[in-house]
Amino acid sequence: MPKNLQDTVALHNGVEMPWFGLGVFKVEDGQEVINSVKYAIKAGYKSIDTAKIYENEEGVGQAIKESGIARDELFITTKVWNADQGYDSTLQAFETSLQKLGLDYLDLYLIHWPGKDKYKETWKALEKLYKDGKVRAIGVSNFQIHHLEDLLADAEIKPMVNQVELHPLLTQVELREYCKKQGIQIEAWSPLAQGQLLDNEVLKEIADKHGKSTAQVILRWDLQNGIVTIPKSIKEQRIIENADVFDFELSAEDMEKINALNQNHRVGPDPDKLFF
Repeated sequence: MPKNLQDTVALHNGVEMPWFGLGVFKVEDGQEVINSVKYAIKAGYKSIDTAKIYENEEGVGQAIKESGIARDELFITTKVWNADQGYDSTLQAFETSLQKLGLDYLDLYLIHWPGKDKYKETWKALEKLYKDGKVRAIGVSNFQIHHLEDLLADAEIKPMVNQVELHPLLTQVELREYCKKQGIQIEAWSPLAQGQLLDNEVLKEIADKHGKSTAQVILRWDLQNGIVTIPKSIKEQRIIENADVFDFELSAEDMEKINALNQNHRVGPDPDKLFF
């Protein structure tokens, strides 16, 4: 179990990835994202997760620069967008993202969605970037078991990470078990179901018992399940609070109660239907 915000999990290639990070989906480029990332780094976060489609890579890069933290202490993730899928276009998209972030290399580069029929070509491009030392780890996002099986049939390098929508309303148990067998680390986006769970009675009861917030209980549940998690916030107090999850432990009974909340309910798109 991670003991603090800087604790890491070893990906299957030996690269250490922090268990806990900041997501910046829907955070506006410019001062809003710069502040959000700087608050997080000041609070001890080492991992920042962005994507081309969030249109805030420049602000993230600016915040990294202004934070004064050594580059090798940080873990930076971005993603190739659907419209850029394909071999050459992915290589190009990577360079653009790197430039916007103002970095020499990335820690993790992900295929954002499987899309329709190009992810194998896209993956070949990620393998090249990895072999060329431009990115320390490569992975996918929103891949279901059938996408992974299809990808693995031809892949030279197995994805190190699969970042998916995952929270107590969508526990993704089968996918988690499959990825565990394959040595692919699961990472949760939208771990708080975009706020839909914060008033849940079961979670409130568990939170009261531990003297914590419902958000903290959910994020602790992620960690105890071996899931890397990246909650998003733009408020400094909330960013600090979200990470205050290392001083308590959920009991087996708490964990079971949270697991039982699953409804296979998505707050984001279904990866089998998002084809653009």
